[in-house]
Amino acid sequence: MTQLGLETGVVNEAVLERAIAHCRDRGVLLPTLAQLADPAAMGPRGAAGDVDPDAPDPANLFRVHWHNDASRRGIAEVPAHVVLPSSLTGVRAPIAVLLGDRFPMIHAHKVLAAYGCLVPRIVTGQFDPTAHRALWPSTGNYCRGGVAISRILGCRGVAILPTGMSRERFQWLDEWVEDPADIVRTPGSESNVKEIYDACEELDRDPQNVIFNQFCEFANHVVHRLCTGKAVERVAETVRRGQRNMKVRAFVSATGSAGTLAAGNHLKDVYGAKIVATEALECPTLLENGFGEHNIQGIGDKHVPLIHDAMNTDFVVAITDRATDQWSALLNSDTGQEYLRRVHDVPAEILAATTSFGFSGLANVLAAIKVAKHSDLGPDDLILTIATDGAALYPSELEKIGARDFPTGLDEAAAASVCEGHVLGADTDNMLELDDRQRRRIFNLGYFTWVEQRGVSLEDFVARRERKFWDDLAALPAAWDPLIESFNARTGVQR
Repeated sequence: MTQLGLETGVVNEAVLERAIAHCRDRGVLLPTLAQLADPAAMGPRGAAGDVDPDAPDPANLFRVHWHNDASRRGIAEVPAHVVLPSSLTGVRAPIAVLLGDRFPMIHAHKVLAAYGCLVPRIVTGQFDPTAHRALWPSTGNYCRGGVAISRILGCRGVAILPTGMSRERFQWLDEWVEDPADIVRTPGSESNVKEIYDACEELDRDPQNVIFNQFCEFANHVVHRLCTGKAVERVAETVRRGQRNMKVRAFVSATGSAGTLAAGNHLKDVYGAKIVATEALECPTLLENGFGEHNIQGIGDKHVPLIHDAMNTDFVVAITDRATDQWSALLNSDTGQEYLRRVHDVPAEILAATTSFGFSGLANVLAAIKVAKHSDLGPDDLILTIATDGAALYPSELEKIGARDFPTGLDEAAAASVCEGHVLGADTDNMLELDDRQRRRIFNLGYFTWVEQRGVSLEDFVARRERKFWDDLAALPAAWDPLIESFNARTGVQR
């Protein structure tokens, strides 16, 4: 249970006492998971006031949720989102996209997963912020979130990520880590997750290092099922207001660590929505047990995460990184925006919102388009998805894409080619609607990573086949939140 992050009681009282004293000295008050799922319930205790949303200030822990307003200083009743019209997508079904760049400090929703993984370990006495180092293996956003949360809590956070990730990720890390040695660069790029694991295995020999591996930390699943699931539900109800015949048909999310996919469990419980896993065509792990390299940054692959509820997944859709690269270039150019406004009559407010779509968000939208076409969905069929981060993280990548694909500049002809070829003309190839046999195939593929290579017991691995295992996980916040409240009471910190 300790290895899987599933402890619900205090493991070491002495460690817990040191953590309490440490947070008391730093003035750290911890929000509960229930508060992050419903920020309106925070009341005055959650007020962050005029604190800079990008500062390493304890007040920003109370902004680690989907309900930040446009200034990222206040709370919005409904999470930021945009409903994409058919003039942009080419399908009749509305596609609602939640915007992850409203999160504090890292402008990406992975800071929520980092908080959800670290805090249960602290309040159960498993992590000592005065002695341990928190290691955050990822392909970019999760490790930045981990470093941000670690710095606020006054512990040493170590980012482990591939060398080939965007320059902007490393620039952010350079500013936030207190020691350059706390940025560990591993070989390769987006698809080289095993190399990250190899680095973790080496670092794990030091007993002061505690690895928060998002691919097997079940708290990652738990916090997204609760917080992201409820945020997406709030958006769904807002879109459906006045359109009660509208049905929630699907939730789409890139595979990545599979944490965000857990929101689909919540939406399936509430609406019966299908759960759609997006991956890169250049590395079709779930689709074809495949391999390769790609540039849809943020969706690491070549394995099945331990926290992926494969037996509850309904579709796998593969998107080529040429589509996400070129669509991003179009949306972030004046020529592309003008083309969409003038030729396709896309409203200005929609176009403005598309700058909040990073590569994985664009892949999610393209996957949603393919699902809408495959299932012949209409205007009363709602598809929901997320944009983990925004274009602000990718200027250096856009320079490379421009030099490679549009060496003379992205003119109107190129914009039309991208729009017609990758978006409006998207086909239904490279996708699979899963039956039980295909779900078992994907589930079994995880055996080689987690049992043979990572040492998870066969009993723990196989337990994940059963629906009860995942439903039991949904009860963990009810066990962790009282521990967080007790921790706060013992620190005596008030806000």
